[in-house]
Amino acid sequence: MGNASVRILVVEDEALIRIATVAALEAAGYSVFEASGADEAISLLEADPEIHVVVTDVHMPGTMDGLRLAHYVRGRWPPIRLLVVSGVPGGLHSPLPDGALFLDKPFGEDRLLHVVGRLVGA
Repeated sequence: MGNASVRILVVEDEALIRIATVAALEAAGYSVFEASGADEAISLLEADPEIHVVVTDVHMPGTMDGLRLAHYVRGRWPPIRLLVVSGVPGGLHSPLPDGALFLDKPFGEDRLLHVVGRLVGA
């Protein structure tokens, strides 16, 4: 699967981090969509069955945090690959969904692209 055919949804409430993450993924050739919270992310996932990867921050305002979102996505759209990120030490308050990867913030662009590459089998 070429990068351009891989559709990634970035869910991050911090605008500057979201912009930088989206820019890095787009520069690597991925098709990238963005949401500032779980509710917006779920709406995008419902509208686009071709999203392959969800990259979500753990700590977000709204009805559910990123870890709950990851579990929701795993249950509703099992083929979607998941990357959960957090800048809070010990940021995981419960286990990751099966098959999800975790990345500590701050992370460099190279590390992000390496982990996303692992998720999509690049």
